[in-house]
Amino acid sequence: MNFKTICEKVKNGQRLSCKDGLFLLAHSDLLQLGELADHVRLRHHPQPVVTFVSDRNINYTNACVSGCRFCAFYRPLGHAEAYVIDRKTLCDKIEETIKLGGTQILLQGGMNPELGLDWYTDLLLFIKSKFDIHIHGFSPPEIFFLAEKSGLPVSIVIKRLVEAGLGSVPGGGAEILVDRVRGQISPNKCNAGQWLNVMRAVHKAGLRSSATMMFGHIESDEDIMEHLDKIRYLQDETDETHGFTAFIPWSFQPANTKIDVLPAGAVRYLKVLAASRIFLDNIENIQASWVTQGDKIAQLALAFGANDFGSTMIEENVVAAAGVTFRLNAAQICRLIKDAGYSPVQRDCFYNPVSGSHPPETKGAA
Repeated sequence: MNFKTICEKVKNGQRLSCKDGLFLLAHSDLLQLGELADHVRLRHHPQPVVTFVSDRNINYTNACVSGCRFCAFYRPLGHAEAYVIDRKTLCDKIEETIKLGGTQILLQGGMNPELGLDWYTDLLLFIKSKFDIHIHGFSPPEIFFLAEKSGLPVSIVIKRLVEAGLGSVPGGGAEILVDRVRGQISPNKCNAGQWLNVMRAVHKAGLRSSATMMFGHIESDEDIMEHLDKIRYLQDETDETHGFTAFIPWSFQPANTKIDVLPAGAVRYLKVLAASRIFLDNIENIQASWVTQGDKIAQLALAFGANDFGSTMIEENVVAAAGVTFRLNAAQICRLIKDAGYSPVQRDCFYNPVSGSHPPETKGAA
């Protein structure tokens, strides 16, 4: 096996094996890998457009019994800094988001045993009664935890959340979808099969979701490829509907956590991003992670397979708790995209252009 052979497979539209993917991660030249990833990106997105979404991460509680070793955000039950969001604070955050041009909110929080399913449905109903905004919420571990706590099937929990106003599901909590790894970094969270089964039920219910991967802790290249293979396989199951809208690989930030490693650098990040773009042939969108890598590396990621700049993240608390405080507003994101040679297009959760956001020469693209 060599890089030329893999290039030929990619350019002939052949699906890569995990062994091919491992070669790309371990043995390929960075610039050659980036060039191949850009070729695949252009196949999916031939027009020079890069999308982004304007939204806010609202963490409704930081009280959590999961105790993940990689998390600097959570607090144990009863801790002086543990909280559950109140309705006034919630309304203030959503009102500000809408004023700033936000089209959705991302609702995520800790696994708090004091909050039952009724609390979640009441929260959704309250938001929908007051605001016309898309709710992208509750990652698979949160949904699985709710199902376990309520004694209901995952499918019923999802149904009730949708009826209350849930519009789509974020791909958080995936970390690395290998139980050997999960057992060491998040032993109290749902396992890999359970994460995938929640997403399977989400897609079966007609919802779409994103998928993520947190790398740069204790995983191996083989673990990364197993993760990507599982995501690709589940996407195959949804056939033409393609339940996953996007894939977002992001690098673990170790500060203030219980995992003592050096953070993944730019070269490692770009290699993983590019390999993901090449291997995930059935996922349309690959998102750059400026939150963990900063604006310049995220801008460079647009030449390594990424076609989306992610979110403005009017508010972000989880990564910030690990000491990473990169901030970008919509104007800064647009400038970075333009400086990289692309046209910025604000999108919604489903990658549709927000009305009036696209430049005339790229109208309809994204």
